[in-house]
Amino acid sequence: MSCTVVIPTIGRPSLRSVLDALLDSIAGGPEPAPHEIIVVDDRPAHGAPLPLPDTGGRRVRVIRSGGRGPAAARNAGWRDAATEWVAFLDDDVVPDPGWTQRLAADLAGLPPKVAGSQGRVTVPPPDGRRLTDWERNTAGLAAAEWITADMAYRRGVLAELGGFDERFRRAYREDADLALRALAAGHDLVRGERHVTHPVRPAGFWASVRAQAGNADDVLMWRIHGAGWRARAGEARGLLRRHVLTAAAGTAALAAAPAALRGSGTGTAAAALAAGAWAVSTARFAFERIRPGPRTPGEVLKMAVTSAVIPPAAVGHRIRGLLAHRDARPWAGPWVVLFDRDDTLIRDVPYNGDPALVEPMPGARRALDRLRRHGVRIGVVSNQSGVAKGRITVRDVRRVNARVEELLGRIDVWEFCPHDGGDGCDCRKPRPGMIVRAVRRLGALPADCAVIGDIGRDIEAAAAAGARGILVPTVRTRPAEIARALETAPNLGAAVDLVLGGRRAR
Repeated sequence: MSCTVVIPTIGRPSLRSVLDALLDSIAGGPEPAPHEIIVVDDRPAHGAPLPLPDTGGRRVRVIRSGGRGPAAARNAGWRDAATEWVAFLDDDVVPDPGWTQRLAADLAGLPPKVAGSQGRVTVPPPDGRRLTDWERNTAGLAAAEWITADMAYRRGVLAELGGFDERFRRAYREDADLALRALAAGHDLVRGERHVTHPVRPAGFWASVRAQAGNADDVLMWRIHGAGWRARAGEARGLLRRHVLTAAAGTAALAAAPAALRGSGTGTAAAALAAGAWAVSTARFAFERIRPGPRTPGEVLKMAVTSAVIPPAAVGHRIRGLLAHRDARPWAGPWVVLFDRDDTLIRDVPYNGDPALVEPMPGARRALDRLRRHGVRIGVVSNQSGVAKGRITVRDVRRVNARVEELLGRIDVWEFCPHDGGDGCDCRKPRPGMIVRAVRRLGALPADCAVIGDIGRDIEAAAAAGARGILVPTVRTRPAEIARALETAPNLGAAVDLVLGGRRAR
């Protein structure tokens, strides 16, 4: 069938056998088989290859996405596919026998207006006891809409919408966001008859507290989709307002405590009132979580402790989201900005192999942080002919690059050319090789990329790759290079203005 299955994974050892069984089930299942299976290795480091089971000659490929989260991993997968449909599966689901046949039947004959088809998900309950708090949360996946535990999309629709929003760095809300954008664009989403089982993964004591990070993602959903996004996504109203009141009462009690300790009657009354409000609210929250559960001593202790910690954690993440996404705008695909290194991000020191000599250009950190807040992927493409000349080593280049990241923050992709001008490589600027490779590694297209540099060959390389070029001249930039550039900016901040403004100007 004209469908590729994409499975992102971070190679968790605890799920290795589950992933193996998943691949065996799909690749070794009955015909019709998917065109191929793409496993997206989203481990941050380039370690040993993922061990995969023998799939009987069926097509299984592994690509890397650089540890940028499940949304970016899925984007890397579908962009590497060549079929009409792309079916996304989580790496911990267990497809029913005949899943591939039902997938083919679900997709066959769907009208063009249908952009996606969701599979049916079952979360098996434990035997002989009530669900724990964590198990109840996972069980909600069975009724969730448009989750990528099993969700197929037309590849053309993914391209139209720009794929998954990579600002969602966790496995949370990125699937609901894509579905809402598809529906808003006039597409239909349907439920199929295929079926997968989603086991409950083991969770630690603080799992429910860590899950409060989703409050920051909810801010992004609100910024993009408006106040009514929960109803449109089939999501129940959350408990944030209660958490705010609980956290406020706890804060007020702590603030009044010094006065109460000094013997102030007013302070004592204020502290008692606030502490009482906090205790009542926390006890109510804990009771609501304990009552439907197994009520074992361990579960009761966990609920009591985490119910006190969750409200301030939720509020803190909400504030973080408000700051991080204060000027968020709708996702239009993965943006990529590639920078030249020397005299663009850092002062040029000829053939520098000493990290101690790295000095950022004015405004470099501020410019990069602005791009990061907008979800823009950042890379560096740099000619380093000193390696070919014997002036520095590859290790020296990497040490300097590591120092750049210490000073300017994480760089998503590095590409450098170690060749000299006469070596005839395809990577040395003004040739486009480094740009093409960097963009591909980030799961984007050259048309989604801007290249910012200080000399003409940076801009020529961008044009050769099909990317946008913005020149930020320095004292060594020749007047002829400035005259030829389609876009120039006086500094990095102004160059970022051009990128975020989406306009092309001199």
